[in-house]
Amino acid sequence: MLEKDTKKIENAVIVGLVTQNQSEEKLFEYFDELSFLTFTAGGNVVKRFYQKLDKPNPKTFIGSGKIDEIHHYVTENEIGTVIFDDELSPSQQKNISKILNECKILDRTNLILDIFAQRAQTSYARTQVELAQCQYLLPRLSGLWTHLERQKGGIGMRGPGETEIETDRRIVRDRITLLKEKLKVIDKQMSVQRSNRGATVRVALVGYTNVGKSTLMNALSKSEVFAENKLFATLDTTVRKVVIKNLPFLLSDTVGFIRKLPTQLVESFKSTLDEVREADILLHVVDISHPNFEDHIESVNSILEEIKCVDKPTVLVFNKIDAYTYEVIDEDDLITEKTTKHYTLEEWRQTWMSKIGEENTLFISATEKENFEELRAKVYQIVRKVHITRFPYNNFLYPEYDEAE
Repeated sequence: MLEKDTKKIENAVIVGLVTQNQSEEKLFEYFDELSFLTFTAGGNVVKRFYQKLDKPNPKTFIGSGKIDEIHHYVTENEIGTVIFDDELSPSQQKNISKILNECKILDRTNLILDIFAQRAQTSYARTQVELAQCQYLLPRLSGLWTHLERQKGGIGMRGPGETEIETDRRIVRDRITLLKEKLKVIDKQMSVQRSNRGATVRVALVGYTNVGKSTLMNALSKSEVFAENKLFATLDTTVRKVVIKNLPFLLSDTVGFIRKLPTQLVESFKSTLDEVREADILLHVVDISHPNFEDHIESVNSILEEIKCVDKPTVLVFNKIDAYTYEVIDEDDLITEKTTKHYTLEEWRQTWMSKIGEENTLFISATEKENFEELRAKVYQIVRKVHITRFPYNNFLYPEYDEAE
């Protein structure tokens, strides 16, 4: 506890671009998320810098005038970290580091990897994170040897630097091979564990990061899975046996998704998503209090499509209704046009959500247990449907859900 209290919070600035493919409004959304990521990693964002360009500068990501402005600000205000909202190429990172030589230069990928490294608890999660870090590091190794550039030439300043880099590259490549082999062994063990669960119905919680999956799991399973109001509070898949009205099933809590998820993490964490692949039913948890929850749904669905899970029976569970707020238009206001930010929950139900059907949507609060009996009834019915298909002779054991029981 003492270590946590005395840990120094790093001041940081964040940098992004408004481009042909990314509007100012969208950038500010990403900035809010990047600020939360920085907070989760233990930092504090003190200023945001952005610039309008057709496309990122291939040398320094942003223009020379803007990078000079950032350089002046970080020098004047003793800022230790500059974080870019998009992934930087190795050459961009190297060029920016030369200009802002007193600062750490991170991109969104590096920041997420750092959070994953902090959050990884089990050997499996740590191995996956280390693999992703090594894959990210390999093309950027040359930037770590800038101490050899103290002199433009001279004896001993040409060959050794290159030798050091090549040696390190070989070490990292060997480490990547070793980690991949280690993951294969663990994957095999986990595959055996999953097969040992037999024909029990499996339900997986999926969703964007920080939507309340772990809180929901704790409430349904009456267990104590770690939950916190930070991004990526859970990295390891947790499986619990849950019984509703004497009907047993397995409930798994999976790693949260995020927009602009680093490719290295998608690759190294694909094995973790096997829990989703092998699930019979998905509970897609959505934070309806978040202004961009529709984008979050789209991001999760695209990953589910990538791992070929989009056709599984899915229930959209709109969580955090206790925190949901909407803007009210004054009766005398004839100018303001009504948009989604003015919708009540009842109005949301009448939108595209109505096309999904009431049987596939739920509005709950996991912390306040609001509409929780409705959730239990819904889960019972979908699990029962799969169960009696698998075990027809058990039909009489599990009647329709009765709240009075």
